[in-house]
Amino acid sequence: MDSRSILSHFSIFAFNSSFWALPEERRAEIAHAWRTALPEMADSVHLYRTGGTRTDGDVLVWSSIPTEDDQAPANFFEKFLEVQRPYRSYIHVVDVLWGFTRPSQYARGSADREIDPMAKRSLPYLIVYPFVKTHEWYQHSVEDRRRMMTGHIRIGKQHEGIDQLLLYSTGLQDQEFVVAYESADLSAFSALVVDLRMTEARLYTERDTPVYVGVHVSPADKGMNWL
Repeated sequence: MDSRSILSHFSIFAFNSSFWALPEERRAEIAHAWRTALPEMADSVHLYRTGGTRTDGDVLVWSSIPTEDDQAPANFFEKFLEVQRPYRSYIHVVDVLWGFTRPSQYARGSADREIDPMAKRSLPYLIVYPFVKTHEWYQHSVEDRRRMMTGHIRIGKQHEGIDQLLLYSTGLQDQEFVVAYESADLSAFSALVVDLRMTEARLYTERDTPVYVGVHVSPADKGMNWL
């Protein structure tokens, strides 16, 4: 993964009733124009279908930029609004989760299955959720927290084919972290979560919902199947 800090931004969108009331041809025209404009927001932009996995959103957009200077986040948010502005009569933002990459204080080096936000996507499923630790967690020493997280990380490594991205958002959003996983098998991912619930570190989880599950939309898919 690139050594620079990266801002990754997950936005969940829902198409309004005004959009669905339009003739099919007009809907296709608007959806195509909106999707075509998305890459203008960031260096890396990927689209996922969330319809069918939740009731509060149709698509998830994953955008990432390298933060080469202090102005980079402001430039991204400005571009995000600029791209969405022409379509606000038809689509609205349901939720956003974002944060920055940072070296882990618990794991040494870069993990083999750590997601590179700037890379091309190859796995079909994306799972994203906010994460908050309890106050009690931070009262433990760094050594004690590292011991508990070592067990947590060890279990994760036992589940092949699941890659993880951890973003830091403390003081920037309502959560402390944003956790994202890519997987080829949702059932296998669920099994991983069950195993992680049994670790000692789980005692110090305050919140890890809502959970968003998206199905990757290939850039080659030019039709309306992503809606």
